[in-house]
Amino acid sequence: MGGEGDVSSLFAGVVAVFLEQGVHHRRLQIWKDKLQQRGGVLRHHINRSVTHIFAENVKFLSDRIGFDRLRKFRSVAFKYEWLEDCLKEGTRLPVEKYSLLNAPTSAPASSDESTHSPVISEDEFHHGLLSVVKVKRSHETDRSNEDSDSEEDSHKRKKEEVWMDVIHRSGKLGVVGKSGMTSQRDEGKDMEIQTQSPQSYTPPNLNKNITAIFDELKNIFGDALGDDRRSFSYYKANSVLEKLPFKITSVEEVKGLPAIGKSMQDQIAEILKTGKSSRLEHFKEDEKVRVVSLFGAVWGIGPSTAQKLYEKGHKTLEDLQNEESLTSAQKYGLRFHTDINKKIPRHEVQEMELLVKNCAESITPGISVLCGGSYRRGKALVGDMDFVVTHPDGKSHAGFLRKLVYKLKQLDFLTEDLTVGMDHPLEERGVDTYFGLCKYPGREQRHRIDLKVYPHEKYAFGLIAWTGNDVLNRRLRLLAEAKGYRLDDHGLFPVTRDAQGQRVSERSSGVLCSTEREVFDKLEFPWLEPNERNL
Repeated sequence: MGGEGDVSSLFAGVVAVFLEQGVHHRRLQIWKDKLQQRGGVLRHHINRSVTHIFAENVKFLSDRIGFDRLRKFRSVAFKYEWLEDCLKEGTRLPVEKYSLLNAPTSAPASSDESTHSPVISEDEFHHGLLSVVKVKRSHETDRSNEDSDSEEDSHKRKKEEVWMDVIHRSGKLGVVGKSGMTSQRDEGKDMEIQTQSPQSYTPPNLNKNITAIFDELKNIFGDALGDDRRSFSYYKANSVLEKLPFKITSVEEVKGLPAIGKSMQDQIAEILKTGKSSRLEHFKEDEKVRVVSLFGAVWGIGPSTAQKLYEKGHKTLEDLQNEESLTSAQKYGLRFHTDINKKIPRHEVQEMELLVKNCAESITPGISVLCGGSYRRGKALVGDMDFVVTHPDGKSHAGFLRKLVYKLKQLDFLTEDLTVGMDHPLEERGVDTYFGLCKYPGREQRHRIDLKVYPHEKYAFGLIAWTGNDVLNRRLRLLAEAKGYRLDDHGLFPVTRDAQGQRVSERSSGVLCSTEREVFDKLEFPWLEPNERNL
């Protein structure tokens, strides 16, 4: 279907409809622009002239056209990945493997493909579709009998959704667990795009040539120079660039994107032209910046301490081995620096989360344990593990953390303590904290782990804070401030002015919110599922 022709005619003959449900509006607009710039035609309604219907998954397609018409559109319904891959390769690719409704039946998949692209057979498709239609018709019959609010109807709706999940398994999804995320064990090159929520596909990073440089600059400004504002600017820029469904070839393509201002545009233009950043090269040639950045990347050593260590004459991590001024936590950070900086595959985090949950439940039945951070946001590779813990009875959380840490050490799971603060009495309603190192069962490699135990009334705020990401948390804090509140992981508090005109938060009169959604609603911020918070 097409070949290496003029890129402006890449999508010539394509008449497309984009189903917007489940797709970020910015990404959708980029796809639409690229399609039309390269010869395609965009339609807003499905008719006989349409050659391609793009949807996030089959459920969204069925919502638009109805169950009974799914088979009619099998030959024109495709995943958005087809557009991405065509843009990436610069040529029109065959559409078969991108079909939403049709499993390829020609050659058997390679071992790589079978790992990343489980598909359903023709028999599975028709059997599942028939069952869904039967459930739907049964559901409609019950509604006509004025029983639409019954428990039976609710059950049938859930059953319909389950069947749709069976039918809609696609190449980018693995086995869906209770968390709504997927679990796959392959650690190969596609690790960045596996294990996403069925409702949200995160494209591969097509612009690593830019984001890798920006990531280094982010670390230099944050770890070495202590310039959090500039560091955060690179963080925000990368959050946008790594999600783009095309490889940037001209700075014109990023103008108007959020977080990509004039300075970032100039740096991107330089990288596109030369393959490197003069700013980064300058920092690399500056011994002080290079060494302070190296030291600042060690857990527990901030920019100020890194600067002092450099002024003492230290130049390498080996130089720090006998530095007496380091705390025990900093020494652990130094000793296991290489381990800590290695990413953890998602399936290993799932197994360690289960270990912690089972251990916690054996100590205090009914305790709630959830791993937040990038893991909860659906990432395939995780930097560290942030566990948020509470108990719905509002009292059993008190004193729990010490018991949990003791038992996890008995299991040889927790290994070294970094920061410990777990002695808040019940009446103080404080948050007990443990920062430490752990190891995956059977291995000696260390991973960073945080355990935070919240009173139940603070749990929703802690869950938001420790799920992230940083961009979202900052937006929520600024929004709260604009509305006259202070938001942190302990709660949402009204802000007043003291006699000197300084802002003072009323910590004793926080706004009650029992769920994350209630916090979002109170701030009038659109609700985001955890996997939608990779802003």
